[in-house]
Amino acid sequence: MGRKPIDSEPNRWGSMILLFLGLVSCTVVYVFTSSVFRPAETSEIESLTSLEVQSGNLDGEDSGQCCTGIPNLELWGPAVNWGTDFKFNSAGECCRACKAMCTGNDGPCLCDSWVFCGNKQACGSKFGECWLKKQKDTLAPDRHERGDKTMWTSGLVFGKGEGIIGMETDYGTLHIKLLPECSPHSVLYIFELLSLKHCAGCELYRAETRGQSWDSHGNHIKDASFGPPFALIQGTLNAQGTAFEKLPGEFCPTVRRGSVAWVGSGPEFFISLANHVEWKKSYTVFGYVLPEDMEIAEKIAQLPTKSDVWNNIKVAVLEKPVSLLIRRMKNSQEDLNQSAK
Repeated sequence: MGRKPIDSEPNRWGSMILLFLGLVSCTVVYVFTSSVFRPAETSEIESLTSLEVQSGNLDGEDSGQCCTGIPNLELWGPAVNWGTDFKFNSAGECCRACKAMCTGNDGPCLCDSWVFCGNKQACGSKFGECWLKKQKDTLAPDRHERGDKTMWTSGLVFGKGEGIIGMETDYGTLHIKLLPECSPHSVLYIFELLSLKHCAGCELYRAETRGQSWDSHGNHIKDASFGPPFALIQGTLNAQGTAFEKLPGEFCPTVRRGSVAWVGSGPEFFISLANHVEWKKSYTVFGYVLPEDMEIAEKIAQLPTKSDVWNNIKVAVLEKPVSLLIRRMKNSQEDLNQSAK
């Protein structure tokens, strides 16, 4: 049965009103999540509209499904599979071929880096070549060339016990597993910090407990508020004397307990003490704290704080910021085993 015709003029105004309300709703969510992390003078958050272009389709929650790299970057290193006769149609396929050389579930990898030529015009006869390699040092990969003139795309794959760095504090060392397959630009920046052998200016300046809103496993308690407090510790990884360039949006899953993520485009970051489904996949996650070290993060969240207001949002700022030192582990596998004891 047909519907009764509706006058076009009221319908037009009704549509405009609905559109306006939708825009206002999105703006409120955006402003709120931005305000949760930034003081008023630095409240701008980088748009993530280019996420798919930068990182491929990373909508899945499981970081194990990620397989992306950095365009215009060529990694060197001993080849475990030559690319002259080993070709694919995409960088993702090349990455997955490298991942397939890892044993077991997140086990040691015979291949920890890959190089793919995907620009038909620039690559010519090399188009599709996929070189699988093994780095001498996974936390300092051998970079041959980077820039617009480089036709290669490269990425890293970390197996079990690999790609773990230490975030050292006076309250203990937070061991963080990096996710280069998901957020390669972010991980490359962490490598730069490791090469400095210092991180003057890197610190935690905000600490908020789980309060009465989240349980010890990070699950939200029914009918409780979503903060404040917001169940996180926040700081900056901007080392003094270094020029920081904004990072692109990368892997944006639901923020979980232990997630290490950027605020906007960095260098401000946070470690989540809870599962924040309400944040709607808005932040680039580039690593996670090993579960056995979350008690250190919880300890920092309990330190003395003073109240402040950022964009009309009540926050808790540490009375004394906690200095950070980003350290490489001498033996990631050995360190992982010791941490698990």
